[in-house]
Amino acid sequence: MKVILTEDVKSLGKKGEIVEVSDGYARNFILKKKKGLEANSKNLNDLKLKKANDDKLAQEQYEAAQELGRKIEAGKVLMSIKTGEGGKAFGSIASKEIAAEVKEQMGLDIDKKKIQLKEAIKTLGAHNVPVRLHPKVTAELKVLVSEEN
Repeated sequence: MKVILTEDVKSLGKKGEIVEVSDGYARNFILKKKKGLEANSKNLNDLKLKKANDDKLAQEQYEAAQELGRKIEAGKVLMSIKTGEGGKAFGSIASKEIAAEVKEQMGLDIDKKKIQLKEAIKTLGAHNVPVRLHPKVTAELKVLVSEEN
C-alpha cells in the first residue's frame, strides 16, 4: 500500500514523501497513529498543491531577503564607544547594539541572531559585519565606530 507521510517516520521517510509499505503496517501503525494518509488521488492532489504553495512562499521569502540585503548594503551605521589614552576602547560593541542602531538609524528591523559577529567590535574605524538574512542571502553591513565625546 502507498502512503503519504504526514510526519517523519524513523527508517521509513520524511514528511511529505510517498512510500510503499505493507498493508498491515499501514493500517495498524501509520494510519492508526496519524503518521500518514493513504495515497489516493485526492490526497496526492492535496500534496501537490501544498508543495506548490510551499515553493511559492519560499521564493517570496528569498526575494524579500534579497531586497532587505540591498538596503543593508546601501546604508551604514554610525556608532561610538568610550576611549581612553592612546585610543584604547572601554567596552565593546556586540550584535545586540548593532541591531538596535540599525533599527534606529536605518529603520530596518533585524534580529540580533542574524548578525554574524565572530567577536565583539573593540576597535575604532570601519568594520564590515555579515548579516545572514536567508540561507542563500548574506549582506555586508558597514559599521563605522568613532570616539565618544
